Amino acid sequence: MDKDGIDLHRIPCESYTDGSFHGVEFLPEDFRDAPNEATMRLDEKYSSLPVEEKGIHIINIRAIEDIGYVRTESTLLNSFSQDPDANCKYGLYFRDGKRKVDYILVYHYKKSSFSRTLTRRIHFNDSGPRSIKQDQPLPGKGGQVNMEENEHHIDYHEDDKRFRREEYESNLMQTGLELERDEDTKIHGLGFVKIHAPWNVLCREAEFMKLKMPTKKIYQIHQPHGLLKKINSVIQKITEPIQPKVAEHKHQTVKRLSYPFSREKQHLFDLSDRDSFFDSKTRSTIVYEILKRTTCTKAKYSMGKGEGRKTETTLLNKRRKCGKHGITSLLANGVYSAAYPLHDGDYEGEHVEHNDRKLLCEEWASYGVFYKYQPIDLVRKYFGEKIGLYFAWLGVYTQMLIPASIVGIIVFLYGCATVDENIPSMEMCDQRNNITMCPLCDRTCSYWKLSSACATARASHLFDNPATVFFSVFMALWAATFMEHWKRKQMRLNYRWDLTGFEEEEEAVKDHPRAEYEAKVLEKSLRKEFRNKEKGQQLPEEAANKWRQRVKRVMAGVKLTEKEKLTWKDRFPAYFTNFVSIIFMIGLTFAIVFGVIIYRISTAAALAISSSPAGRSNIRVTVTATAVIINLVVIIILDEVYGCIARWLTQIEVPKTDKSFEERLIFKAFLLKFVNAYTPIFYVAFFKGRFVGRPGNYVYIFHSFRMEECAPGGCLMELCIQLSIIMLGKQLIQNNLFEIGIPKMKKLIRYLKLKRRRPVDHEEHLKKKQRYEVDYNLEPFAGLTPEYMEMIIQFGFVTLFVASFPLAPLFALLNNIIEIRLDAKKFVTELRRPVAVRAKDIGIWYNILRAVGKLAVIINAFVISFTSDFIPRLVYLYMYSESGTMHGFVNHTLSYFNVSDFQEGTAPNDAMELGYPVQICRYKDYREPPWSETKYDIAKDFWAVLAARLAFVIVFQNLVMFMSDIVDWIIPDIPKDISQQIHKEKVLMVEVFMKEEQGKLQLLETWRDKDKKKGENCNHSPRSSVSHRGSVSSCHSCHVEV
Repeated sequence: MDKDGIDLHRIPCESYTDGSFHGVEFLPEDFRDAPNEATMRLDEKYSSLPVEEKGIHIINIRAIEDIGYVRTESTLLNSFSQDPDANCKYGLYFRDGKRKVDYILVYHYKKSSFSRTLTRRIHFNDSGPRSIKQDQPLPGKGGQVNMEENEHHIDYHEDDKRFRREEYESNLMQTGLELERDEDTKIHGLGFVKIHAPWNVLCREAEFMKLKMPTKKIYQIHQPHGLLKKINSVIQKITEPIQPKVAEHKHQTVKRLSYPFSREKQHLFDLSDRDSFFDSKTRSTIVYEILKRTTCTKAKYSMGKGEGRKTETTLLNKRRKCGKHGITSLLANGVYSAAYPLHDGDYEGEHVEHNDRKLLCEEWASYGVFYKYQPIDLVRKYFGEKIGLYFAWLGVYTQMLIPASIVGIIVFLYGCATVDENIPSMEMCDQRNNITMCPLCDRTCSYWKLSSACATARASHLFDNPATVFFSVFMALWAATFMEHWKRKQMRLNYRWDLTGFEEEEEAVKDHPRAEYEAKVLEKSLRKEFRNKEKGQQLPEEAANKWRQRVKRVMAGVKLTEKEKLTWKDRFPAYFTNFVSIIFMIGLTFAIVFGVIIYRISTAAALAISSSPAGRSNIRVTVTATAVIINLVVIIILDEVYGCIARWLTQIEVPKTDKSFEERLIFKAFLLKFVNAYTPIFYVAFFKGRFVGRPGNYVYIFHSFRMEECAPGGCLMELCIQLSIIMLGKQLIQNNLFEIGIPKMKKLIRYLKLKRRRPVDHEEHLKKKQRYEVDYNLEPFAGLTPEYMEMIIQFGFVTLFVASFPLAPLFALLNNIIEIRLDAKKFVTELRRPVAVRAKDIGIWYNILRAVGKLAVIINAFVISFTSDFIPRLVYLYMYSESGTMHGFVNHTLSYFNVSDFQEGTAPNDAMELGYPVQICRYKDYREPPWSETKYDIAKDFWAVLAARLAFVIVFQNLVMFMSDIVDWIIPDIPKDISQQIHKEKVLMVEVFMKEEQGKLQLLETWRDKDKKKGENCNHSPRSSVSHRGSVSSCHSCHVEV
């Protein structure tokens, strides 16, 4: 008790391990024990109040806090004219306006209905003590609080989360991080923990992570000379209007030598400005590494009585799931609801300070600058190397589509120019030939004239001409060139971004286990120990209380998991589930395609008996268009479903590392989405019209539906329609509308939920949100897998069936021009800032690209030989043509059928629809005529064409792959100038260390010479009368001076 009657005593904080916290703290247990006492503890940091001020009530202090006062070392209240939010730049800095916020942790909390809650803020200075002001319920204005009546309101689950947060944040501060808490926000029920990494922590972690930082050494980058220099200068002047106005994008002639940061060699680095030495991206990466490795496995629970003790086992089990990794498990268990670094500031507004985010929005994330190059170096500086590599790859891919689009347009124009000179289509359109075709369906369909398919034949020539073969070869070589060009670009970026020696760190991080894996191993260890106990094989315990010793081992989590790992036996149920699920989903895709085939057949039969002449004349176009639209809708829906299922299947496998998890997820998602997107196209390209049979002996499905046939001009035109609609539909709907609409819809729903949760008063509405509040309302970053996936599927459309659709590169180019700016806008304005991840390549996506490129060669070979009429034309021209031209080709590909050989009930109902009786009809196949001894058998012409087709596949595949390998061999993976610069950096680094060692040796030699001279002066002193003791002391003084 002090002289004013206030009891001041120190309250121990059991939830914090270091015990060095100071501040004002109110605990419910104290109110329960002595509800009439105002319990608080003094912070020695603040000066005492004047005598007349000591009687101030705590509620008045709370009221002062609500209007935002700033407390200093010597006074309790500051001037009300100063805006504390403006001082901290609205959340970008701590309340002192000096320490920058590097990371944010967000959590949900519940306020008791019978009390108010103080704003909770934690301060930890470099030199000062740690202080905490905890949010705890306060009594009313002088009233007493009966805790017994409200005891049932206590949520032990929330207490568990709070204890975990307190312990985790305490451990974070033990690592050197500084924290500040804010619960007085516009978002009701959310608390924010601001994290700042001081200079010593940044230096320590940068050394641990082997971050390459720029040194003081500057060297000249090799510049071309002579003709190359003139060519480069001309190119720079021409491309200057399309260059972004960003300092990082300007051509650099000098570069700073980089070296892994070391605290012992700080003199090598340029530390003139410590605030900017580690940029915001690097600072957030360092903090995130600390968050991942900080543990939360030693918290003490004070559960009270009754129900708390009953739930102790449940809480202990949750505690075990924390494992060795902090933030990942805490986010998974709901202890924290979000964790993210802050954006640099606002990107729009009149009085917005200049920052990298605003610059990116103006020069990159805007549709008005679609014609400009991307500021890749600034993207890397802001988002990190992994995201920078994605946009660099997307930019290279888009640039490489320009020549492919030009060649595709030329091929298409060639088809348009030669359509009137194409002899087969002219023969089909010539009504004088009077070729009568057999019915397309049983009973309801009648005979028809071949000339009625004139439009289809002319349209097929636009995509089925000799130039198509050239374009297929060109695209195969284009894919190989693109891959080599990207590897060279990647090496240039690795050199510019100081990632040339990144392999060592990747190997170290690769074996870092995931939190889910550790939890599974821990569960296995506990199960094994329990079985041993049941068998009586329990290991001897040192202490008497065996349960306590076991809990300690479980809490530590290390001893039990070091010797255990998940084997294939542990994962066998997950592997079996994966196999069965994938087979089932692939079968589901085939079943849906089969259902669409049934729809096409039944719809064609229904339209054939239609009373509308227009409906009967456009049967093929109507059926094809509607079936493709159905396929498109199914593909879009199944894409989303398969993505979720692939993630779930990967999670139940429990991969050990994040890298393994990502690779397995990518493989499953790509396999399922590849089958989903390309199965309808594969059907049209290689199966439609192949198993039809012949008139009089057709193949039926379910004994009622006859298999559909290709058009007289072949299935290539239908394949082109199918490919174009699916490709354009996926790009327009899934890649663009979904990416724009879904994030905005989620943002609107989140805003409405927050608005409904708490009514907004006028004062709070006028209050500007903090930076971390604004970023919390943004969409969380979900990784780059969806972005890569849609581009890889598009790459498949461009390369796999390009022989049937030469305009595919053009539509892909137009889509990517929009896609780059759309993704950029999403990353800058719609998403929370992701944690920067270092990477030197695009990972498994490169292998998938190479596989798709190799597969494209094979598929295009089969499309040209089996789907188009290119090979039959060549065979006819060189083996069967009498005049050496294509005249008579159409008649050569059509076989004869006697209408009297129709099966009973399959002949047309209206045999006189053409106005004359039909005795012989024609159908497309190579079969013997009805007057032959072996009528309707396969003719020898079929085998000749089949042999030619197979020979073309073999020759085309091997020739194109050989040419692709030559391209790979000719183009080196590492540019010559980059290899020279890397070698130069190594030599310069050796020179720097050699000069440093020489300087040390010279300094040591200088010290030795001085020491030797002073020693000689001491030994030959002219004052011989000095005593022995005096001479010794004088010599000693010489050494001390040195």
